[in-house]
Amino acid sequence: MPPTLASLVHNSALRLLARAGEDRLDTPVRWAHVSELADPVPYMEGGELLLTTGLTLDAEDPEAMRRYVRRLLGAGVVGLGFAVGVNYEEIPGALLDAARAEHLPLLEVPRRTPFLAISKAVSAAIAADQYRAVTAGFEAQRELTRAALAEGPDAVVARLAAHVDGWAALYDTAGTVVAVSPEWAARRAARLTPDVERLRERPAPASAVVGGTDDRVELQSLGTGRRVRGALAVGTAAPLGTAERYAVHSAIALLTLTTERSRSLQAAEHRLGAAVLRLMLAGQPDHARTVAGDVYGGLLDAPFRILVAEPGSAGESPEPPLPVLAEALEAAAARAGEAVLTVPEGEERLLVLAGDGGAVVAACAGYAAREAEDAGVVIGLSAPAGPGTAAAACRQAEQALSVARRRGRALVEHEDLAAGSVLPLLADDAVRAFADGMLRALREHDATGRGDLVASLRAWLSRHGQWDAAAADLGVHRHTLRYRMRRVEEILGRSLDDPDVRMELWLALKATGEEGQ
Repeated sequence: MPPTLASLVHNSALRLLARAGEDRLDTPVRWAHVSELADPVPYMEGGELLLTTGLTLDAEDPEAMRRYVRRLLGAGVVGLGFAVGVNYEEIPGALLDAARAEHLPLLEVPRRTPFLAISKAVSAAIAADQYRAVTAGFEAQRELTRAALAEGPDAVVARLAAHVDGWAALYDTAGTVVAVSPEWAARRAARLTPDVERLRERPAPASAVVGGTDDRVELQSLGTGRRVRGALAVGTAAPLGTAERYAVHSAIALLTLTTERSRSLQAAEHRLGAAVLRLMLAGQPDHARTVAGDVYGGLLDAPFRILVAEPGSAGESPEPPLPVLAEALEAAAARAGEAVLTVPEGEERLLVLAGDGGAVVAACAGYAAREAEDAGVVIGLSAPAGPGTAAAACRQAEQALSVARRRGRALVEHEDLAAGSVLPLLADDAVRAFADGMLRALREHDATGRGDLVASLRAWLSRHGQWDAAAADLGVHRHTLRYRMRRVEEILGRSLDDPDVRMELWLALKATGEEGQ
């Protein structure tokens, strides 16, 4: 604890006597300053015990003393020490009345006590308090280091919460709470996710103070580079003291070191994962299992999905979107205790192998839903597969990715394509151009008023070449319809007996929206 006015009064060597403001003697003293100026306020910073003999004061003028006391309080002076037996045999009544009226602590300093003794006492107490704070900080650092080495980040968070007499929480790159202590603070920590996400958008290192009704929370980013790798929240009832600040800084350093060490291991896992994936795509699942070992072996024992992601059409973003997606999926896997295989291919492509129906696939869908408007990433997701069908699954994911990009969607699953209609795939400029070119000659013929070949072709194709049914739909004789179909063949220079030609014409009608007119 820093020195207070009460501790100075209780110091028997100083022989100080409190004459006013006795209810404020517990106020901390930042320094003791001697001034005989009638107005020392310009030289005050706040928190001082001002010492004077009253040499230049009009100490017996009540109005002058009221102004003097009020200016001292306005400048943050915490107490006034008045020496008696020097210029005044006792504290002047006007000063005493003003101090009592304004509740300014007024200490009577006997002649035998030099101001230097008071200054030394304050200085020694401040130095002792700082020494205790530094010692406590180093002890906290040692304890947190032992916790980090023996038990990991969760233990660091728990020890830190105890040292600051509050609570602490650790967040991953997605802003999700991964460790909190005590347990009652979990709900409070979860409410800070938006603040953590805003902190993540700033270059590291970054910090913020979030004020609440019950506590004061400091947020600190984790990471040695410009990208934030996580965040630490510390909630306390009051601003942190010196010892607590040492503990927080130590925790930040240890958690950052843990994060960076984890990223080094993660880089090694990425290289291993790339080798496993290449072996599976090359049709060597047995070799892939051998290389996977305990790291990815469990992932290959159950149905998995392959995800292919590429940057979307959004403009410049603060950070590359694919590493952010990879970190979000890896964080989801860590929280669920799942294995995930991520293979970055620079900043332009990301391959992910994740368990079917697991937290990673769910997180992928959630991430795509959040990023849909920003078009930060485009994702294709395969159907469930096994090691022997990994190559086919990768092709499925790439096909789904291509469709997602054409449709302007953040995520497309291959199963949706297989279960749905092929017609949405025709919503492509190249397909429309082909359709318009194929039907242009027939439309030009119809524009002359010499027959309705497009409508006749549509009716004939929809009836699978049944002349009577198609003619009935058109309200013409079947011979008329036969004549029109021969004209279609003549104009196009292609035979309607060819199933490929019939298919192309039907798709052309679909692509131009003329199949139902």
